[in-house]
This record gives sequence, C-alpha cells and structure tokens, in this order.
Amino acid sequence: MHDVIPAVAPALTLFQRDDCHLCDLALEVLAAARAPEFESVFIDDDEALESRYGIRVPVLRDETRGVELDWPFDVETLRAFLAE
Repeated sequence: MHDVIPAVAPALTLFQRDDCHLCDLALEVLAAARAPEFESVFIDDDEALESRYGIRVPVLRDETRGVELDWPFDVETLRAFLAE
C-alpha cells in the first residue's frame, strides 16, 4: 500500500483575465524568471475578485506571506519579490 501525499496548492496565485494582453506579458515574465509553480485564477466571473482586482490585474499573490505584486513587474522585480 502506498502512502498518498496530499496535493499542496502552489504558494503563488496569478490573478488575471481572459484575453488580457498585460496578463500574457506577466506570464512571459514569470517564465523568464523561472518562477515556481503558481495557480492562475481568472477573475472575470467572480464578483468578489472582480471588485478586488478589476483594474489591477495581473496581480501575483504570495499566499504564504499574504503579499501582492501588482503589474507592471519585470524579472528583477519579480525575483526580489520572491526572495523577500
């Protein structure tokens, strides 16, 4: 019998929209920075997220520390945010 290891949610969440050019750019920066695994959350159909992030997306949230990095960010800014 094998032990089942519970899935752990990624510590990072990228809040974004469908068809969002800035969100696409943020994904490119995350890839270039070799950011750890993150969850993508689309805010389009969620009133609470829409009111919180509507004009701010894309936003990267560190769920462990409860801090957020608003767009625009580049590779260096992202790496500094992740290293804090």
